[in-house]
Amino acid sequence: MVKAILRHPRAQWLLGHAAALYLRLVRATSTITIDPPDAYERVGPELPVIIAMWHGEHFMVPFAKRAQDRVRVLISLHRDGEINAVAAEAFGVPAIRGSGSHGLQSTDKRGAAAFLEMMRSLGDGWTVASTADVPKVSRVAGMGIVKLALKSGRAIYPVAVVSSRRMVMERSWDKSKVPLPFGRIVMCLGQVIRVAPNADDAALQAARSAVQASLNAATERAYALADRKESPQ
Repeated sequence: MVKAILRHPRAQWLLGHAAALYLRLVRATSTITIDPPDAYERVGPELPVIIAMWHGEHFMVPFAKRAQDRVRVLISLHRDGEINAVAAEAFGVPAIRGSGSHGLQSTDKRGAAAFLEMMRSLGDGWTVASTADVPKVSRVAGMGIVKLALKSGRAIYPVAVVSSRRMVMERSWDKSKVPLPFGRIVMCLGQVIRVAPNADDAALQAARSAVQASLNAATERAYALADRKESPQ
């Protein structure tokens, strides 16, 4: 019965807006630190870009978007994805539905369609955000985001947005970290990754590894700052 309710469009709409309202409460009651302080100045000249994030660490990423930024986000077609899509729309971030884990070589027509929609969005000046994980494998970057950079010519910027107050969903495959109110939020920008248009398989694998390493480093630094184990740059 619960699954049937969650599949209902009205229930998904209500849950999505409730999630957005809750995250706005978290944002309103938390302090914000941006690391490095000139993160927006670094990214600005390269817009639009591809934003990489880890699944389960993505809840507060919409708050990295400024009013003038045009951003779309890739969200799965799973019923939980529908709730996430509603929440993203509430933050002014239109969703692209599908899987971007394999790119144009995917045998999944919906995944290939999503990849092409991301390409079109980047071509129209939209920054595209996507989780980098291989589906159901936490913190292992897939090739989809690298192939998107290869085909579009846009840079990949890993981003981590975390809170000092959080609840860990231990039973979820990605150990989702749900932010709580009255904490310290840290937005951390990772090392940029660029993929040459003539990159061969070895170069693509190197870029995939670089995305994974940079995103892990940004996430670890964000938590260290949020938990006051390190000082801002």
